[in-house]
Amino acid sequence: MAIAQTKQPSAGTGGARVKVQQFGRALSGMVMPNIGAFIAWGLITALFIPTGWIPNEYLAALVDPMIKYLLPLLIGYTGGHMVHGRRGAVTAAIVTMGVIVGSDIPMFLGAMIVGPLSAWLIKQFDKTIDGKIKSGFEMLVNNFSIGIFGGLMALGAYSGIGPVVTAISKGLSSGVDFLVSAKLLPLVNILIEPGKVLFLNNAINHGVITPIASEEALRVGKSMLYMLESNPGPGLGILLAYWIFGRGMVKQSAPGAVVIHFLGGIHEIYFPYILMRPILILAAMAGGIAGTFTFQLTGAGLVGSPSPGSIFAYFLMTPKGGYVPMLSGVIVATIVSFLVASLLLKTGKQNDEDMNLDEASAKMKEMKSAGLKTEAAAPAAGGVQKQTVNKIVFACDAGMGSSAMGASVLRKKMQDAGVKVTVVNSAVSEIPSDADIVITQKTLTDRAIANKPDAEHISIDNFLKSPKYDELVERLKG
Repeated sequence: MAIAQTKQPSAGTGGARVKVQQFGRALSGMVMPNIGAFIAWGLITALFIPTGWIPNEYLAALVDPMIKYLLPLLIGYTGGHMVHGRRGAVTAAIVTMGVIVGSDIPMFLGAMIVGPLSAWLIKQFDKTIDGKIKSGFEMLVNNFSIGIFGGLMALGAYSGIGPVVTAISKGLSSGVDFLVSAKLLPLVNILIEPGKVLFLNNAINHGVITPIASEEALRVGKSMLYMLESNPGPGLGILLAYWIFGRGMVKQSAPGAVVIHFLGGIHEIYFPYILMRPILILAAMAGGIAGTFTFQLTGAGLVGSPSPGSIFAYFLMTPKGGYVPMLSGVIVATIVSFLVASLLLKTGKQNDEDMNLDEASAKMKEMKSAGLKTEAAAPAAGGVQKQTVNKIVFACDAGMGSSAMGASVLRKKMQDAGVKVTVVNSAVSEIPSDADIVITQKTLTDRAIANKPDAEHISIDNFLKSPKYDELVERLKG
């Protein structure tokens, strides 16, 4: 296998877009690892609040402290760890406590600000004193630097940042309330659906929507905002249209994609189907608008974040008496998306030259270039080809969805071939230090190389079916 050279991202507007994407992913990166805690809070809320399934005043006492203290602290700690490891995380937790106490609302936004910021400041301090501490005083300086800097920044966050972030948060909530009262919230899907297909789904859902929705859920017991991005209906309608009106391999693969998307909740599975026929984004937008309008009309809402966006997660996060409104929005979104997608597939030209699934993700690069002036195409591979391979890491944006599926596919191929190699999945920002080979989708390869430059990097188009899997298996067998 030839060794491809690593290609650096181009400067200019493409570089600016990458920075915006990285910022969005940083926001979601602070929330995604803690989604389990959000789900725990949502389940406790759904069960024990006065309008819950099993009202219990004693157990419901957990609801308020969890959303006001536990969840913001986890977000701040995670953000600090992303910037400066354990020291950054501890400092961030101290400072996050300042904004929590300085506000009367859940400080998700405040945690996202002060967590990384405080970790960056302590990181700069550590760089300044690096190599200047006399032997024997390292522990003293390390501990007291966090204590002093963290304490001072917590006081500042309590007195200054907390009230400012509170005002910003209330402004955002007022904006959402205006959209709801003006019946304009469904139009947000015009922006959400294209953003999802450009793989900004985690940034949109967990970086922006989840914090605002959690505050609303605390106030009124549920939030429709949880359902804006996560509604499986639009994607399901498109996949069903391909299943009925598609041709060849696309038609054959659609049923499996339906199961993975609707039941497994991994929405990335339907993105390549849209990228094969970009005009189908209209079907996703129409389904999203129709679904959100139905949610709003019927008063639907969830008590917590449905992550992943599976119909099972929707059932678990639906409050008592809310199943009909929830199902109505999902079904309407599916029907509208299916009808629009079917019309576009039947009236559009389909022939043997239509791109296949493996080419669809590459098409994503072209779409980004046309609409967003992105950087040049990512490299096919990078780094030095490893002669001895013990661990292969499949990395994706969040480390939960596509990477888990890709790792599962590759692991089975390795086992069937008798190749004894460890195959795991992770977030692209948390690639293990002992990774020998890192496999990513093309859009993430540059980031993976930056995070793990000494590994061999392989880029793929389709995480479910890539010829590079078989090539890698044959190479390791030899």
